[in-house]
Amino acid sequence: MSSPVTVVPVILAGGGGTRLWPLSRCHYPKQFLSVAGEGSLLQQTLARLGNWDGINLRETIVVCNEEHRFLVAEQARLVDHPLQHLILEPVGRNTAPALTAAAFAIEESDQDAIMVMMPADHLIPDIAAFSSSLSAAVAAAAAGDVVTMGVTPTRAETGYGYIEAGERKGDSTPSVRKLVAFHEKPDLATAEKYLGQGGFSWNSGIYIMRTSTWLKLAQEHCPGIYQSAQGAVRNAQRDGDFLRLDAAAFSASPSDSIDYAVMEPVAKAGGQASVVSLDAGWSDVGSWSSLWNVSDKDDQGNVVRGDVVNLDSTNNLVVAEHRLVATLGCKNLSIVETADAVLVADQSCTEEVKRVVEWLSEQRRDEQLTHKQVYRPWGSYTGIDEGNRFQVKRITVNPGAALSLQMHHHRAEHWIVVSGTARVTRGEETFLISENESTYIPIGEKHRLENPGNLPLELIEVQSGAYLGEDDIVRFEDDYKRV
Repeated sequence: MSSPVTVVPVILAGGGGTRLWPLSRCHYPKQFLSVAGEGSLLQQTLARLGNWDGINLRETIVVCNEEHRFLVAEQARLVDHPLQHLILEPVGRNTAPALTAAAFAIEESDQDAIMVMMPADHLIPDIAAFSSSLSAAVAAAAAGDVVTMGVTPTRAETGYGYIEAGERKGDSTPSVRKLVAFHEKPDLATAEKYLGQGGFSWNSGIYIMRTSTWLKLAQEHCPGIYQSAQGAVRNAQRDGDFLRLDAAAFSASPSDSIDYAVMEPVAKAGGQASVVSLDAGWSDVGSWSSLWNVSDKDDQGNVVRGDVVNLDSTNNLVVAEHRLVATLGCKNLSIVETADAVLVADQSCTEEVKRVVEWLSEQRRDEQLTHKQVYRPWGSYTGIDEGNRFQVKRITVNPGAALSLQMHHHRAEHWIVVSGTARVTRGEETFLISENESTYIPIGEKHRLENPGNLPLELIEVQSGAYLGEDDIVRFEDDYKRV
């Protein structure tokens, strides 16, 4: 490339990751988890965005939902990765509306910029190979193609969709080929046929194209999505680092994926669509068995994390988060232990873990929503004990952070500082309490908890009252502009 090409990374971080339950939950899905390698999957995705020769890399855009906005911002801050926009979806509408909204946000400053769209929850350990494929994809996109990455298959996999490629375009390495068709997840016989025939790759879900190219294709093939995303960005509200899409406009968008909405129609019409080969150890970490496939194993084929003992056990994935897990004579199992749930599944059934999540949802069980440790923009809290008219929590407040000025109609609270110093607002008074000191907040009293120090504030909170739900909070002031 004769002159630097402007590239804007767009990371879609709205997924739920239900097949990695119980580690992944609705309020803390897999993109925020450290399941392999250093850092969370989102942080690894951000770290992939290094410097490439001939590419002018602009700051990243992340699209996520309202619930996860502070998680995304905090994880990006922890790895010192500045964001251009953090676009907030008022509702989930799949990947095509999310990418189109990002394109309209980019168009305001550079309609010729090339978007590199990546899911936030994939694993790509070979960064050098990924960068090489990305450079080839950016060159094809600069020439007007809409490009996807096709993962070089290593086995007859039934858990992935496939991409069929045609003749080669140019002589670049990795190869760039014409995109012929997308194929749904196959049965085993079909997957084996694809593998033997050649020309088929796994669908990575990564797309590269000029902003103007995507908007033109979206207007042609999915006008409803195009119009809704345009209105959502045009009427968006900026809130610090957040770009809040207009709720009415975005909610009116059809829900569709990038594949169905644009890529498949373009391929069928013989348009400028290409596939760049990717051989970098990619995995979508879409199930416990896929994590087992890409993880280092011991001499018996076991993948182990945490306090685990395997006796006469082979080819298992065992995750122990809070206690010792022992296996005896087990084969081909995924065993995942968390503070409030344990999963035991045959490796061949891990694609169906979402059925457990669906059952939990039908039963209105909290185990599909949150962990025992719940993250908030100011820190986190962990449920320790609960019973009739009482609840005990361990609360961690980050340095310099503050909870909202609030009041409860139905509960009183007793705070005991374990470490650090707390600044407490109670009614009209403000005072400090330190380690081994405590204070009491009566029902109906306005109050606020702050950490003025440079170290995390740890305290025990004992709640008592007729109703202890999290929705018994009336906020008067909030640094994070929550309702």
